Amino acid sequence: MNQPAEIGSALQKQHALAAHKIRELILRGTLAPGERLTEAGLAELLGLSRTPVRQALPTLAQDGLLVPVGKRGYAVKVFTHDESLVALEARAVLEGMAARLAADKGLAPEIARAFEECLEEGDRIVNSPSIGEEEETAYGVMNQRFHGLILTAAGKPLLEELVARCHTVPFVSPLLMAFSDPNTALIREDMMYAHRQHHAIFEALSRRETLRLEMLVREHATSQRHSMAL
Repeated sequence: MNQPAEIGSALQKQHALAAHKIRELILRGTLAPGERLTEAGLAELLGLSRTPVRQALPTLAQDGLLVPVGKRGYAVKVFTHDESLVALEARAVLEGMAARLAADKGLAPEIARAFEECLEEGDRIVNSPSIGEEEETAYGVMNQRFHGLILTAAGKPLLEELVARCHTVPFVSPLLMAFSDPNTALIREDMMYAHRQHHAIFEALSRRETLRLEMLVREHATSQRHSMAL
C-alpha cells in the first residue's frame, strides 16, 4: 500500500545523491569551468542512471553552478580566480557577523557541546598517523559542521542564505577543501593551523569577546586562501 510513496522517496534520494555528486565534482574542479555536460557521460561517471542526473541538472543551474546550453544541455559555469577570492572573503565577513551575534546572546549548552565535539574530532584528524584523501574528506566534513554551527548559533536565516550562495562558487565551501600542494607534510601543517584557529574562535565565542571573535573569523579565511593558493 505504501509502495508508491517508498518509490517516490527512493527517487528523491537518487536525485539528491546525483546533485550532491555533481556539485562536488564542480566545486573540486574535476568538471572544468565551461565544460559541456551530458546526461549519459555524467551517469556513467557517477555510476547512476540517467533519470536522477537529468533531474539534478536544472537544480544545479538554479543554484548557479551550471548554465543552459542549447535546447536541453548544460555547461559548468565559468568562475574566475577573482570571483572565488571575493566569494571567500564575503563568506568570512558574513560568518564574522554571525559569530559576533552569537557571542552577543551567548551559546546554548547544546551548541557549545556540538562545537566541542567538532574540536575533538578535528584534533583526532590532524594528529592522525598519516594524512590522505580519507583524512582530508573527514576534515572537510568537520569543517563544514563547525562553520555551520556559527550560523546556527547566530539564529539569522538570512545570513545562512547569503553564506550558502557564496558556497556555490568553487573552492569556497568549507566542506570541499582543496589543497594546491600535494605535499602531505604541508597539508597537515595547513590543517593544524586552521584547526588551532577553530579552537581560538570557540574560546572567544565562549568568552563572548565579540570584537576579537569577528576578527578571528575573518582571519580564518586566510588559511583556506593559503591551502588553495587563492
